[in-house]
Amino acid sequence: MSGLSELKQAALMNTLRGCRLFQGLPPADLQEIVAITLTKRLEKGEYLFHEGDPTHGFFVVQNGRINVHRVSAAGKEQVIHVFGPGASFAEGTLAGDAGYPADARALESSQVLLVQRQEFVALLRRQPELVLRMLGSMSQHLRVLVGLIEDLTLKDVETRLAHWLLKRCARPNTNTPVAIELPMTKRVLAAELGTVSETLSRTLAKFRKQKLLVVSGKKVTVLNPTALAQLLRRNLGEEP
Repeated sequence: MSGLSELKQAALMNTLRGCRLFQGLPPADLQEIVAITLTKRLEKGEYLFHEGDPTHGFFVVQNGRINVHRVSAAGKEQVIHVFGPGASFAEGTLAGDAGYPADARALESSQVLLVQRQEFVALLRRQPELVLRMLGSMSQHLRVLVGLIEDLTLKDVETRLAHWLLKRCARPNTNTPVAIELPMTKRVLAAELGTVSETLSRTLAKFRKQKLLVVSGKKVTVLNPTALAQLLRRNLGEEP
């Protein structure tokens, strides 16, 4: 094996080792997965797959960010989740032949690993303990979807944004400012929150006027997480 090939194999091993789905697997098992894994490079805006495309396997993000979304009949994009380095997605497609259930597009120059479907299913038959890991990973994705449905059906945009920001505050119960680096454009964030850029901008401006946050480029600083949390509870009817 050449030096370049060894470096590539080591990079694949490190990415898989950092993926929750494969954490704790012994090197020999990881090597088996590396052997059935392909690397795909995506430019910003390039699609990885479209809804209904034949399933070739599931993916692990090596670097960059992948926006998984669906588009309504009216052409409105609803972001399901944005996956970053080390995250896996589309595992559920291993169980059927219906094709990918959504679209996936690179938000920036990205590289993903494709764990090939047929070969991985054969590996699952040989190593049943991996099935439990798959169930755990899909359960985590289900919790994300349930949270998304709750956000979209039970809350207005102001409440959804407050909830989104607080989930990303390392110290949500403090009066000390907390900086949050947006992992996406405001347009994509608006789509994830089930709204449009103009409404998101108005909501951010409202929060700025209330001295709850400041925005500088892709950095949002929550000035008083405790106050933002109080607003969230009031909007949810949890306090007068």
